[in-house]
Amino acid sequence: MKMSGHRFLWSGLKPWTSGRSRWLRPVHGVVSGRGPASFYSSSPKVCIVGSGPAGFYTAQHLIKARQDIEVDFYERLPVPFGLVRFGVAPDHPEVKNVINTFTQTANHSRCSFYGNVNVGKDVSVKELQEAYHAVILSYGAEGNRSLGVPGEDLAGVHSAKDFVGWYNGLPSLRQLSPDLSCETAVILGQGNVALDVARVLLSPVDILKQTDITKPALEALAESHVRRVLIVGRRGPVQVACTIKELREMVNLPGTRPEMVLADFEGITGAPKDLPRPRKRLTELMLKTALETPGEKEQQRRKEASRTWAFRFFRSPVEVLADPQRNRTAGIRLAVNRLEGSGEMARAVLTGEVEDVSCGLVINSIGYKSLPIDPSVPFDSHKAIVPNTMGRVQEATGLYCSGWLKTGPTGVIGTTMNNSFDTARSLVEDMESGTLDVSAAKTGSQTISALLADRGVKPVTFSDWEKINTVEVRRGEAVGKPREKLLTVEEMLEVARA
Repeated sequence: MKMSGHRFLWSGLKPWTSGRSRWLRPVHGVVSGRGPASFYSSSPKVCIVGSGPAGFYTAQHLIKARQDIEVDFYERLPVPFGLVRFGVAPDHPEVKNVINTFTQTANHSRCSFYGNVNVGKDVSVKELQEAYHAVILSYGAEGNRSLGVPGEDLAGVHSAKDFVGWYNGLPSLRQLSPDLSCETAVILGQGNVALDVARVLLSPVDILKQTDITKPALEALAESHVRRVLIVGRRGPVQVACTIKELREMVNLPGTRPEMVLADFEGITGAPKDLPRPRKRLTELMLKTALETPGEKEQQRRKEASRTWAFRFFRSPVEVLADPQRNRTAGIRLAVNRLEGSGEMARAVLTGEVEDVSCGLVINSIGYKSLPIDPSVPFDSHKAIVPNTMGRVQEATGLYCSGWLKTGPTGVIGTTMNNSFDTARSLVEDMESGTLDVSAAKTGSQTISALLADRGVKPVTFSDWEKINTVEVRRGEAVGKPREKLLTVEEMLEVARA
């Protein structure tokens, strides 16, 4: 239970009212969120680098598992929630409801948030390790997997990560400004992110303007000339990487119709009986969409549609083709593949054939990748993960990882939850077995706050984030949206410190 009472500012001990009612302790001029007892506390102190789903799920399990553990988040941006804020599609508000749970965790009496702190730059991992009993790296995957083909640096080629970050308001991508003046867009990859991008490109603006998509993105999409989106994959319909929910949303997207290539479905008369149920249902919907004659109402809907989308199977990118001036994208050359083997294990093999597709926009959605944060942290550059065993970083006692940094960028938020719980369990096991020594008192945020103050870094607290949240929601209400996001770090800090 939280302690009741007033908040106090360190200077002059004046009461500070807020929506959260827990005691504050003064830490070198930084207002933190734990009770006075923790000023001298010898409780196990853990810090988590990154405040996305992996970080919050790890903290949630730790706080439940141990009644004495204290958790501090360090986040590079002034705002929390990572990919829930910047990665989840604007038209999926139900997925963002997990923010309510994360907020409860952040408001816990044994949890504090320090935003606007760039670990690896403002403070090193080694300094965190000296101040805390354990450091958990949960900063996700902010890099892009390269296509490795000629022309991928042309104007008109974007990673899905950047495109999604642009329409979701990631400050570093505010200036992306993709050119949507072409008729055809090609998305490379057939996972859920690829379908999110396709849906946003083709959705009626009247639908998008009721979401938390950013104002610049909404304005750009309102003027978009994109009428056709091809979603390209190297294998076949039975190996497609999306889930049934995303496919169903594409099939039912207002104002659009599917245009499949029937030849891609040759030999697939029905979903194989031995498929797992989710894959079976996905394949059945794909076959129904591609091969069955729709009912009268659906036929009419498709006839009136002004935009089209389609999967293109058995294709791999060979080259992004330039316009005659060689300064922007005019098309893409695709290799034609055949499959060796069957099911999930089927391999795409080149046939020697190629085909060219005219397009002015190419979105690379073949995956995100994690990047190293600090030279002191082991990193497998080939797998783009921190090498670990059940979340324990190899040859680094007291250092852990969770989320995509631990496994690579796979699965949905639920997958991340389980993987993060596993890391938390590993840490608790190490504490209780004595593998991780927590007997000596550690200073935690007291030391780190002093270091940051000396370096001119002013962290953003969770209460500061709540000010940002209030402003965004209020601005959104004025235009019929759930929120209107602040788009620059400067603007966020100005509101946080008002």
